[in-house]
Amino acid sequence: MGQTVKLTAADGFELDAYRADPAGTPKGAVVIIQEIFGVNKHIQEVCDGYAADGYVAIAPALFDRVQKGMDLGYDPESQETGKSTRGKLNWDESLADAQAAADAVRDAGKVAIIGYCFGGSVAWLGAARGNYDASVSYYGGNAADFANEAPKCPIICHIGTEDRGIGPEKVEKIKAGQPDVPVYMYEGAGHGFNCDHRGSYHEEAAKLARQRTLDFLAEHIASEAATA
Repeated sequence: MGQTVKLTAADGFELDAYRADPAGTPKGAVVIIQEIFGVNKHIQEVCDGYAADGYVAIAPALFDRVQKGMDLGYDPESQETGKSTRGKLNWDESLADAQAAADAVRDAGKVAIIGYCFGGSVAWLGAARGNYDASVSYYGGNAADFANEAPKCPIICHIGTEDRGIGPEKVEKIKAGQPDVPVYMYEGAGHGFNCDHRGSYHEEAAKLARQRTLDFLAEHIASEAATA
């Protein structure tokens, strides 16, 4: 459904992105930010899903800064590779690459950033430092580290109650730092609950979080003139 496109960040770095377009007039656009596994089949499917719902969806390959074309699975070795690769990036680079994706789809209307895992932290920071009309952070483990940075756009968070990487202390830190930001907790769901390629997939939580996200997008970025 989608295709690979080229982006150029503000510092001149060139990276790939996966882009999926809706069949009709776009309601707006969403920048999809990867987990630590690259822009793999799952992230491409996420983009395809949002395109089916009427949004231009684009996923910048943030790992291109370290190695081009990284597409990892979910076995322990791939997880270690993903963690190591993510550790070689800095936030400013990731935000610049995400912003390049947003700029590339701005002609579709308002733009939201939606991130998962590592991407959830990028989405949180994007709301505070970037140029977006809305932000959705799925289990961003580092969001608590930046809880005092006020978002410049509406943002919501999705976190599972069984997420060992984001325990009650981090959740409370996020809530205390930004008490007006909705933080939705999903009973029985762990880290990565949205990904149906992983053992941690939690169907009920994933469906509810996605519906809340679609409602949020409809409220904050969707164009009434769209026909998709």
